[in-house]
Amino acid sequence: MTDHAPPAPSAQAAPERLRRAITGPLLFAFILGDVLGAGIYALMGVLSEEVGGMLWAPLLLALLLALLTAGSYAELVTKYPRAGGASVFAERAFRSPVVSFLVGFSMLAAGVTSAAGLALAFAGDYFATFIDLPAAPVAIVFLAIVAALNARGIRESMGANLVMTAIELSGLVIVIVVAAMFFTGGGGDASRLTQAPEGTPVALAVLGGAVIAYYSFVGFETSANMIEEVKEPSRTYPRALFGALFTAGAVYVLVGIASSVTLPASELQESSGPLLAVVEASGVSIPSWLFSLIALIAVANGALLTMIMVSRLTYGMAEQRLLPAALGRVLPNRRTPWVAILTTTLVAMGLTLVGDLATLAETVVLLLLVVFLSVNVSVLVLRRERVDHEHFRIWTVVPVLGIGSCILLLTQQRGEVWLFGGILLAVGVVLYLVARWARRGRPTDTASADHRTTTDPTTRDTTEEPHEHA
Repeated sequence: MTDHAPPAPSAQAAPERLRRAITGPLLFAFILGDVLGAGIYALMGVLSEEVGGMLWAPLLLALLLALLTAGSYAELVTKYPRAGGASVFAERAFRSPVVSFLVGFSMLAAGVTSAAGLALAFAGDYFATFIDLPAAPVAIVFLAIVAALNARGIRESMGANLVMTAIELSGLVIVIVVAAMFFTGGGGDASRLTQAPEGTPVALAVLGGAVIAYYSFVGFETSANMIEEVKEPSRTYPRALFGALFTAGAVYVLVGIASSVTLPASELQESSGPLLAVVEASGVSIPSWLFSLIALIAVANGALLTMIMVSRLTYGMAEQRLLPAALGRVLPNRRTPWVAILTTTLVAMGLTLVGDLATLAETVVLLLLVVFLSVNVSVLVLRRERVDHEHFRIWTVVPVLGIGSCILLLTQQRGEVWLFGGILLAVGVVLYLVARWARRGRPTDTASADHRTTTDPTTRDTTEEPHEHA
């Protein structure tokens, strides 16, 4: 699904400030590691409250909903390969700096809040299995270590992600294998796979579960902010994106089946570590500390990938002049955005001191749904624009269905979460107005804007694209 056009001189001459060091396998591992994350290790218990033993159904539906928006990302990321992700797309589609800022700020708020939650999760019960220390100091030190690895270089960060993704994936494979051994040995009950909660229509139960399960697939969007560091992005990005999502979806569905067959829904709901309960129920001798270690690695990996995303997004928004220019400063040798890394890390450290992380986690989903809605609309708006390089193109029906899926999931959010999200966006508006006021009267702004326009690798004409390839 690509458009073909000879590269224009402007695309070839465009300066690159970030090092293109991410290959296809590294990008696949990045997306897979970010999607898998730590949520699946606690998800089965929560899901079983919604769908009983039909754990596989909401996971499968959530995968299909996530693939809709992923198709829009694949087209826009390869069409406009710049750090900044959704805010870049919104700027081009809606021609409004305010809308572009709010979309980017929604991503920033969701990412930093998610990283703070992951830091607290790292410092909680899993960490206490080895050393019992206060959560807040451990979370702050943890974020500092993540920032140091992030600042050292993208290749080093991606290398660490490769190892951690393999480890967290191995934990899920262990669950699947021991459950299969248990079932083939005469244990478990496959009839639970079709058992829904009493008094709730199956369709509504699966939809309610899909809202929860959707959070498990969140993370693929962070890869949009790495595109300036990806080799051969038009070819590499779609393959890595869809490959990672299908792999994660297959693993999730198998874990859901394994959990349901091994334990009844009531026992899964009672456990704060449902996958550990599944392994213990199988009778296979695997020490409990091993799963705690795997969970810690999963959390650490999620935090690293999230902080890589928010720092690159901050850098991209600074390049767009939506945030102060200082946030776009890059280390001369490492070529990593050190000011953006430092700033976002300090904010995440501050958020670790905020309570009620459950509401914050739901707010992350709400903010990302707003971003996803913007991305799906942007695909349709920008179909009239041509660029001077090859890029992926999805069927038109996909972003249309993506818009519908985002609206459907938004209607399932609580009023309290809408209020909290509205407050965060209001803070974003204030920050934007302050940044705009600070830029007033600077003659270099216009020159800088002109320079960015002439050197933008996505320079285009506005002739309508005549064909849709599939």
